[in-house]
Amino acid sequence: MLRARGVPALAGPLAAAERALHVDGALARARLAFAEAFAVAEDRGDGEALARAALGMGGLWVHERRSAVDAATVESCQRRALDAVDCDSVLALRLRIRLGAESDYREGRVREVLRGLHQARRADDPTALAEALSLAHHCVLGPEHPRLRLALAEELIRVGARTGRPSDTVMGLLWRTVDLFLAGDRRAERALADLVGHPATVANAAASYAVDSLRVMLTIRSGRLAEAEALAESTARAGAAAGDTDWMGWYCAQLLTIRWFQGRLAELTDTVAGIVDSPTLSVVDHSFVAAQAAVCAAAGQPRQARGALARLTGRDLAELPSSSSWLAAMTAVVEACAMLDDAATAARVRDLLAPHAELPVMASLAVSCLGSVQHPLGVASLVCGDHDRAVDHLQAAVEHNSALGHWPALTLSRHRLAQALLARHLPGDARAGTRLLAEAAAEAAEWGMRLPDATTPRARSTPPAAVCCRRGRRWRVELAGRSAVIEDMVGLHHLARLLANPDVDIPALDLAAPQHPPTGGSRQPVLDEEAKARYRSRLASLAEELGEATRRGDRQRAQAARTESDWITRELRAATGPGGRSRPFADDAERARVAVGKAIRRALDRIGQADAVLGEQLRAGVQTGTTCCYRPGG
Repeated sequence: MLRARGVPALAGPLAAAERALHVDGALARARLAFAEAFAVAEDRGDGEALARAALGMGGLWVHERRSAVDAATVESCQRRALDAVDCDSVLALRLRIRLGAESDYREGRVREVLRGLHQARRADDPTALAEALSLAHHCVLGPEHPRLRLALAEELIRVGARTGRPSDTVMGLLWRTVDLFLAGDRRAERALADLVGHPATVANAAASYAVDSLRVMLTIRSGRLAEAEALAESTARAGAAAGDTDWMGWYCAQLLTIRWFQGRLAELTDTVAGIVDSPTLSVVDHSFVAAQAAVCAAAGQPRQARGALARLTGRDLAELPSSSSWLAAMTAVVEACAMLDDAATAARVRDLLAPHAELPVMASLAVSCLGSVQHPLGVASLVCGDHDRAVDHLQAAVEHNSALGHWPALTLSRHRLAQALLARHLPGDARAGTRLLAEAAAEAAEWGMRLPDATTPRARSTPPAAVCCRRGRRWRVELAGRSAVIEDMVGLHHLARLLANPDVDIPALDLAAPQHPPTGGSRQPVLDEEAKARYRSRLASLAEELGEATRRGDRQRAQAARTESDWITRELRAATGPGGRSRPFADDAERARVAVGKAIRRALDRIGQADAVLGEQLRAGVQTGTTCCYRPGG
């Protein structure tokens, strides 16, 4: 016979512990209080108090105790409590559900926790059912369970109204919000507002930390990357203060996402190395090993990157346990493959990701978002040389990221789509790809992003060497079996230095130094904020005009809109620096940028007059601006 439902009022350490957990969400304080209550109950021989203290030691989440010793200690306490109560009691059922959930989570399965959920429904005890629903939800966070998760969350909200514990309703609202974000559902932000508006959420430190982490994700989506980084830091401090075991993992995931969009992954080699084997990470979270592969590849450490991939793939990537960070791990693997030109691994990841193409790539409880799964599918296809498939996936990624309101991901997918079109080279692809590259570059400047190399992964594996050598008053330029002899001119001096240092960014000021010594220019901005706002507003209007003209088949109007849009985009790019900030007008760096760019373009024009193919090949690889570079195979 099961005992009566509900939790009677308690005094002393157990009452304080339960308030800390179920009202305040103060996880660290609750752990200490429940440990004290367990010791008191054991001294008194109070089996019911012992069981309730042992249950509280598990916390709100599954797998809160990450170290082997802590986890074993809590499990031992729960099993001792189970022996101290009637095996047919509700407390015994709750203990069995908790033990089964912990075991399932570690093994990447759901058998025991779903069996416990069925038993809780039959027992018709709201507290046991609420705990079973939340624990089961935590065990089905992989991308293959979206409908089951949402059903569990909705049921938990209903059951939470019957338990008298604020945390049960808050957990139901939180799980529903997370589920909708993980599914890319348009109702997600409305669910977040519902969660934030519930009074018990504000009082619960653990729930407030999760809410703030979702806000970091949304700030990244909006393109405010610097603001997102500052918010991530303050949120991490709040998570640590609340005693949430995931605070470090969530913060690192958010920082990795920000640096990925900024094109600065290489800066995080030490950070990722320091956390990849941390015992604070979930036992089923392999995303940081995948991140290490991508970060090392970005940092020019191919041996370490391939080592991380080998550690991750084992016998087969399909053997990795499913989890809330599985999609993020697969996306990081694809990025590493793109930099390492690993077509075999990319093809395997593409097969595994394909069933989840309509989902966004999220980390853990939706605390970070990398954009649509269609994007890594497209990049994997690029690595494999399957350009038709890459175009299809990346077109879908552009649409999906636009629907998500994830502007940095949209920019990156637009850039990769341009890359795929230029690689495929069907009629019209070159024009469309060039236009998309310009659009992505303008957007990247606004978000403070640095986009990857515009060449395909396989195209840049063995780029031909270019040579520019001076012979008296003439220069001989050679590339891929073609050559041209050009009379001496300033731009050839700059070009020779770039060709001698492929893939190295050289400031225009350094190139121009002998010809243009520093003079100390004005700091007046080229465009003020009001002018930039007018330009961006006009770009939005032109985009609508272009879409309307395209639908109506009005080629003349479409061309006019496209021409004006291209001109405004170039003006904005010239007038803005990183993060969309106004670029100062006519200072030394600006003078050098203009002078060096003109000189190099004149030299390339002269080479093109001598050999059109050679000129076009060099023009594709030479980049000018505040910094200049030659990208072989560009």
